[in-house]
Amino acid sequence: EPTSALDPISSQNIESRLLELKKDYTIVIVTHTLRQAKRLADHVIYMYLGEVAEAGPAHEVFTNPKHERTKQYLEGLF
Repeated sequence: EPTSALDPISSQNIESRLLELKKDYTIVIVTHTLRQAKRLADHVIYMYLGEVAEAGPAHEVFTNPKHERTKQYLEGLF
């Protein structure tokens, strides 16, 4: 979680740098912050109980999740 416990300005600076770096590098980020994942990710993996429940292009997973647990997480049900 690259911006965990940072103030908003520092978080924004880190995210800006990550967006620059992802043009040339593959970056793996672990986060529980959906808004951050939407801003940064091209591809997401949703894990449930230590296993991959769903993976795909970020836009597809966030707008049309296939797995019920993914839907519930995105809806804030747990």
